Amino acid sequence: MNFKRTLLLAGLTAFVSQAHAYDPKATIADLDGRLAKIGAPRVEGTDTVGGKEVPALFFGNRKINNNFDVVDGIRKDHKATATVFVRAGDEFVRVSTNVLTPEGKRGTGTQLARNDAYAALASGKQYCGPIDVLGTAFDACYNPIKDGTGKVIAVSYIGHKK
Repeated sequence: MNFKRTLLLAGLTAFVSQAHAYDPKATIADLDGRLAKIGAPRVEGTDTVGGKEVPALFFGNRKINNNFDVVDGIRKDHKATATVFVRAGDEFVRVSTNVLTPEGKRGTGTQLARNDAYAALASGKQYCGPIDVLGTAFDACYNPIKDGTGKVIAVSYIGHKK
């Protein structure tokens, strides 16, 4: 009986963990929490990402451009795609991502498509819902990242493949 109970509890724990792992709102909260632990967000200077000159995005003293440890941690822990975009004029450009191009390279330097997520983010609001990323359907969440004055300077994204 003890053995059966242990198996039942192990199965229930695995089910609960899997349910949490595939919850887009929980995953975006984890990504945002990891970034917040590093420090306050700010843009300072410029940097080359994917062959493009874009604003350099920092959390605390850590530059996020071309730094992949946080997004790779989200892939490992949640089986999700993750990206941090920086605002460059009217565009949001991928500066840290685990999203791969068809050639198998990280999609840095590419822009957020002009879609429902873009419209929400440009007005400072979160977007959670279905989205197409490079031809693949995802359940996704995007959060605006604001500086100390409340200006949207970046965006965090996670997606679970449908």
